[in-house]
Amino acid sequence: MLLSHFLLFTLVLTRVSGLVMTAPIYGSQEVPVRIRALLAFSLAVLITPLHWGAQVAWPANVPEYLALILGEVLIGLVLGVGILILFSGVQLAGQVISQTSGMSLGEVFNPDLDTEVPVFSQLLHLLALAVFVLIGGHRLVMEGLLGTFVTLPLGSGGAPTSIAHSLTTLMMHSFDLAIRAAAPATAALLLATLVLGLISRTVPQLNVMALGFGLNSFVTFGVLALGMGGIAWAFQEQLEVSLELMLEGLHAARETL
Repeated sequence: MLLSHFLLFTLVLTRVSGLVMTAPIYGSQEVPVRIRALLAFSLAVLITPLHWGAQVAWPANVPEYLALILGEVLIGLVLGVGILILFSGVQLAGQVISQTSGMSLGEVFNPDLDTEVPVFSQLLHLLALAVFVLIGGHRLVMEGLLGTFVTLPLGSGGAPTSIAHSLTTLMMHSFDLAIRAAAPATAALLLATLVLGLISRTVPQLNVMALGFGLNSFVTFGVLALGMGGIAWAFQEQLEVSLELMLEGLHAARETL
């Protein structure tokens, strides 16, 4: 009896850990590993008693048990990585804007990615994090995790095909978000470049390079200031769609088992 409860706890812990170690806010590199591990352990302690009666086909040997563990980790990773894929779309938009405006040389450290990124990528990343918290994204992710214990009972694992299809669709949504976020600034910078080209033809004596850098900076900051609300709205819309898509993918994985 105690052994079965302990094994059940390990399944819950691995599923929760897959999410806590990867999802935004919870899996941030700024949060110490000990704190994340403690959070995963605490959540597992709270969730496990709700599933004492779960019917789990316990494996007869260690390799089969490890396969169950990997299946539970995969479910948690799908939720966490799915949200990260959407965040990568916002960062891609910032990368495109930085490259187009000529400001890609100025980089700042992003602790979530553990690398340096352009300033606009970090700016849009922080905007996405703010929107994520304001709309209760951290709670929605946890609700989604709790829902997986109903749609995908412990020990059932998941169908890689349906999960891979969901992640592929999420990448499409992420790329769509990147285009929508970067399009206004990119179009404005293209127009500014055309204007500078006409000026250089009309007034050859003018130092267009020095003028162009200042103009590009002004246009970029101006368009971003005006379009920040639109980017936040687009991210919120895609976030809600992505959460539904991931849960549907996990539910489809259950139906194919």
